Amino acid sequence: MSAENPTLADKLATAIADGILSGALKPGTRLDEMGLAEQHGVSRTPVREALRQLAMSGLIDMRPRKGAIVSKATPDQVESLFVAMAEMEATCARLAAISMTPIERRRLQARHEAMLVLANAGQTEAYSDANVAFHGAIYAGSHNAPLAEYAMNLRRRVGPFRRAQFQVEGRLVRSNQEHDAVVRAILSGDAAGAHAAMLHHVSLVEDAFEAFAATNAA
Repeated sequence: MSAENPTLADKLATAIADGILSGALKPGTRLDEMGLAEQHGVSRTPVREALRQLAMSGLIDMRPRKGAIVSKATPDQVESLFVAMAEMEATCARLAAISMTPIERRRLQARHEAMLVLANAGQTEAYSDANVAFHGAIYAGSHNAPLAEYAMNLRRRVGPFRRAQFQVEGRLVRSNQEHDAVVRAILSGDAAGAHAAMLHHVSLVEDAFEAFAATNAA
């Protein structure tokens, strides 16, 4: 799957996760596969895959004979995911600074500049989608296929929380500013700087999600 072409299961997982994190789907709610398939006009296969993804994120529990039940990821679960994501992405950024081709560096710069326009316009959904592709380009730019695959798989688990944090006021512009430090380091071949900038960025993403969660729980 390309970062720029999410699968049907990914789209379903996003829709369901948004409902859980916004509070529209309360903990304890049973998610019926057939009902979800009918609601979204799809077969049960992508629904099952979407539910599997959300179970890995801690947002639902898969229970014998009861199926999928809306849960709530604990702070420890969320923190563990973000720590793992930060380390994985920082390594990708470090390798990208070393290994990206000139055309890959130009494309990364172009993505970054396009995202600035989206951030300034407050286009949350479009920015969030572009953000997945931006980070995916860095994974690919590491030129290490196993690492890129691990990063993308972990990204799917952390994805609902990363998407939600864009609801925090002013977060789009701050996210783009954090990206700027990452991009400048990668473009200049500063491996250590790219690693440090990406670690810092993901730590701030986690802080923003915590702010979103605190506001949503109020």
